[in-house]
Amino acid sequence: MAADETAYTPPTEVDLGQIKQILPHRYPLLLVDKVRDIVPGESCVGIKNVTSNEPHFEGHFPQEPVMPGVLIIEAMAQAAAVLVGVSLDLAGKGMGTYFMSIDKCRFRRKVVPGDVLELHMKTLRGGGKVWKFEGRAIVDGELAAEAEIMAMLNRG
Repeated sequence: MAADETAYTPPTEVDLGQIKQILPHRYPLLLVDKVRDIVPGESCVGIKNVTSNEPHFEGHFPQEPVMPGVLIIEAMAQAAAVLVGVSLDLAGKGMGTYFMSIDKCRFRRKVVPGDVLELHMKTLRGGGKVWKFEGRAIVDGELAAEAEIMAMLNRG
C-alpha cells in the first residue's frame, strides 16, 4: 500500500457517534450533537439542539426555561475539543482536551428549548499542547454568547 493511501484525512463533519470517540462526556453533559464545516486546525461549527427535557431546565427556570450560560460556554469548549480531536486524529486514543481559561465572555440573548445553538469556533492558537479559541454561539443568525477559551491537550 502506498504511504498516501494510509494517511489520515480529517472529516469535514462528525456525527454523535464520532463525537463520543473524541469526547469523554455523556448525557447529561454531552452538549454537542454534531460538528460540521470542519477546517482542521482552524475552525468548525458545533450544533446543539436545545430540548425541553434537559435536566437543567427543571430548575433554571421552571416558569421560563433558559439554558445556563455556563452550559453554553461548555458546549463551545466541547465543539473546540472535537475540532482538536479531528485535527490531530485523536478519536479513541485516550487524549483529552481540558479547559484552562475563559476570557471576554459575554451573553447577548437567552437560549431556550427549541433553539438550535450553532457554536462557531475559530482557532487563535493551536497545533501544540495548548490551544486558544474564539467562540460565538448563534441562534437564528443572532449572537447569543461569545468568549475566548483556552484548553490543554493531555492524556486522559
